[in-house]
Parts: sequence; C-alpha cells; structure tokens
Amino acid sequence: MRTLKLVAVSAGLSVPSSTRLLADRLAEAVRGTLAERDVEVQVRVVELRELAVPIANHLVTGFPAPALGEAIEAVTEADGLIAVTPVFKASYSGLFKSFFDLTEPDALTGKPVLIAATGGTARHSLVLEHALRPLFAHLRALVVPTAVYAASEDWGGTGDTLTDTLPVRIGRAGGELAGLMAAGAARTPELVHAAAIG
Repeated sequence: MRTLKLVAVSAGLSVPSSTRLLADRLAEAVRGTLAERDVEVQVRVVELRELAVPIANHLVTGFPAPALGEAIEAVTEADGLIAVTPVFKASYSGLFKSFFDLTEPDALTGKPVLIAATGGTARHSLVLEHALRPLFAHLRALVVPTAVYAASEDWGGTGDTLTDTLPVRIGRAGGELAGLMAAGAARTPELVHAAAIG
C-alpha cells in the first residue's frame, strides 16, 4: 500500500500554541491508528501564522508566494486533513478562513476532514457545529462525526459523562479519520455516501 498523506492545518498565532499542540496530538492519533493497521502515513503540519503575509498578498494580487502555493498543494493532495483554529468572536479566525478561501472550489470534495478548535472557555465549543462543520460541508468535504474542542480547562481535565476527557475525544476523532483514509473514502463515492449516512 502506498504511503498516505495527512496534513494538519494550524491557525494558532502564539508560540507555543495550544492550537498547534492540539493539531499535533490529533495527527499522532491518526498516525498511531494507521500504524496499527500497517498503513504508513506521512504527516505535514501547515502553520498559517508563518503564511499570514503571503495569504494577505494572495488575496489582493491573486498570485501565491511559493511557500503558500506549496501549502495549498499539500492540502489539495492530502488523503486526510486536520483543520484546527482558535476561536475568535465566536467563530474561526480570519486567517483560517482566508487560507481556505484560497483553495480551488473542488479541492476538498470528498476529502476526509477532522475539525477542531481551541478557546479559553468551553462556552465556545459550539463553534465546531455552527461555523466549522458548515464551512467544510460547503466545500463538499467528508467531515468525521467527532469534532474536538479544547478549552483551557481541558488540558489535564477529567471531562464528564457527555464529553469524556480530551485524550478520549482525540483518540476517537483520530480513529474516525484514520478509518476513512485507510478505506480510501476520498476517492470512492460509494464509501463517502455510506460514511455520511452511517
């Protein structure tokens, strides 16, 4: 079997960044699950903070700088995508949205995507359902059922009967994305339909 490509897009702005940390943990969960199935995976993390100026320039000129063009190509060619944003004003960040605005209209069609977000309080967790999931549905991506939100208290928290701990949610979401990647759902319409209704 060929090596699968997994790309994690992190829109974190600080260094260190809890958004990048969540992206790394999700990527490791996917890689670990695929390794258990004897499937090799190549992981790449795209840090949007490093591409902020090229993204702005591309929006006004229509021409991507080489590094930005590479990042967009990596996302387009990935077998699976992890998209993680900090929450700003109850939604995804402008940098996050601007990056995906620059992808081709059909670039994510049928592509398995895991959505995740970070924020200071659990009250913003619905951003996953009212902002991120609709965005990727519009892009015709196949979004896995489990989305992961990490508030400040989740790092090391105990969770509850409804949300579980952050590591449990990461493991579940990573397993779902790994399953779709291994099945080749991004390239098989029948599997995309089955996963969507299953």
